[in-house]
Amino acid sequence: MSFAHTTHENSASARAQKKADRRRERSENDLPRSMKPRPVTKTITIIILVFALIYFLFPIYWAIIASTKTPAQLTSSNGLWFAVPFNKLGDAIAANYSVLLGWTRGNFWRWVGNSFLYSTVSAVIGTIVSVMAGYATAKFRFRGKGITIGIIMGAMLMPAALLTIPQYAIFNALHLDNSMLAVIIPCCVSPFGFFLGRVYAQSSVPNELLEAARIDGASESRIFFTIVLRLLAPAMVTIFLFMFVATWNNFLLPLMMLSSENLYPVTLGLYGMVSLAVFNDRGALMMGALLGVLPVIILFLTLQRFWRAGLAAGSVKG
Repeated sequence: MSFAHTTHENSASARAQKKADRRRERSENDLPRSMKPRPVTKTITIIILVFALIYFLFPIYWAIIASTKTPAQLTSSNGLWFAVPFNKLGDAIAANYSVLLGWTRGNFWRWVGNSFLYSTVSAVIGTIVSVMAGYATAKFRFRGKGITIGIIMGAMLMPAALLTIPQYAIFNALHLDNSMLAVIIPCCVSPFGFFLGRVYAQSSVPNELLEAARIDGASESRIFFTIVLRLLAPAMVTIFLFMFVATWNNFLLPLMMLSSENLYPVTLGLYGMVSLAVFNDRGALMMGALLGVLPVIILFLTLQRFWRAGLAAGSVKG
């Protein structure tokens, strides 16, 4: 009895200690009373966020519903719900998937793989180039630095479509058009990525740390690859995601550069399918759009915690 009583007291004291720790954490994280939002402000904020959530999720919901329907069901059934019972959804999905592969002549997953290859290679190379260029302009002094930064910042104001024809002329003269390099190389250069890399390098890499490494005899290349890249890792994830999505959504550049269907990204492949005069299977198109964007969704969900850290990395100096 004494042993059971002692065990009960120990568990009760442990629970009380946990509650006390939680209360202490809440009190430490609480804002001062003067800075706390009013209940009306919190309610309005929650309502706006709910509407924003619906605004962004509703198209995905509608695409999921539409991807299970035939052309006739798209016009005759409720647009916000399935046209068949749940026990027949598998057959409806399989039918539209078969139609999708038929219209794309079995190239759909090849197009998705091409998009993934273009986006991954361009984003990896572009992220490294952006961070290197941003770090160099943020931490080194050299002649023409101001002019260089001004030109790159001015390039951010130029629409990407404006550069597509000159880029095509260059790659055509080099006999590199209709190749993967014609899509990958232009997407590796991003003025916006350079801007982010410079901002993050200015705020996240202390000058004192660099000076200490130089005093210890470390070369500039060793400092960059062993110290700077580690400090900028969360920021690099942010730049990588921006460049990955930009390359994945790129349509005009592949349209100008590529003529071989085997090299199409998924955006250009689905456009070619829709542009056929006899095409009318919008349900299959919705399924293709959903499957085509699935890798991007998975990537964002996988890297979201690093992405949030990267977004905050450049917001506080020091």
